[in-house]
Amino acid sequence: MAEQPLKKRLEKLRGIIISFRKAIVAYSGGVDSSFLLKCCLDYLGKDNVLAVTAVSPTYTRKELTKAKEIAKGLRVSHAIIKTEEVDNPNFRSNPRNRCYYCKTELFSRLKSIAQKKGIDFVLDGTNADDLKDYRPGRQAKEELGVRSPLAESGLHKADIRQLSRKFGLETWDAPQAACLASRFAYGQEIAPEDLGRIERAEDYLRSLGIKMARVRHYVLTDKTRLARIEVDREEIQIVTSYKLQVASQIKKLGYNYVTLDLEGYRTGSMNEGITDIV
Repeated sequence: MAEQPLKKRLEKLRGIIISFRKAIVAYSGGVDSSFLLKCCLDYLGKDNVLAVTAVSPTYTRKELTKAKEIAKGLRVSHAIIKTEEVDNPNFRSNPRNRCYYCKTELFSRLKSIAQKKGIDFVLDGTNADDLKDYRPGRQAKEELGVRSPLAESGLHKADIRQLSRKFGLETWDAPQAACLASRFAYGQEIAPEDLGRIERAEDYLRSLGIKMARVRHYVLTDKTRLARIEVDREEIQIVTSYKLQVASQIKKLGYNYVTLDLEGYRTGSMNEGITDIV
């Protein structure tokens, strides 16, 4: 009986996707977009699906490599485009609706590709849980008519992981992913060199065996930076066991202070303390 609601949601997803006939999938190689891409291939056929991955300083090289590998394994047509949100001063200034400018850049590019190829639908991997979080990028999605079949069918993150495992997708237990710009405190400029600094710091933490790592970036003065490390609570002990090495390595990347958040990783931690967003 417990499986029945999930089976119904999956069947609803199938009906939504079939109605598109052809689609472009905004594909990052993460849990949600990989599952969506797999379903589109199963329900529409590979000749009717194009996966498009964006490349910019806000995305890690590791994510691009993984996206390429998975797309190749699925034998899907895969295009890689360069987006230029970092060149937009509205994005770089990092207001609370930063994601709106990023998603406008991405979805505008995808809509343009869709029009040139005669494809009516652009899809993204937003799931039902995402609708509960502060996601200003949703405005861009609505303005440009991008569809979110996973959310529309009521599928939650746990559902998608369960179904991904059933479908044989290696991403079923992949850690939560988000663009590197999400590590910056609102109002602090997003500079390409700092995006690279964060990427290298998180790569180092993962080299210690940490699966989920976030390095939150704060500029205290013109010459003073602070890194706040978030990892899953069960992995905090790994950081503390290497505390001197961690501090030394991250300071070499240009940080003056290195802290460990004892609450551990949580989605949307940079929104904490902000009371006027919905």
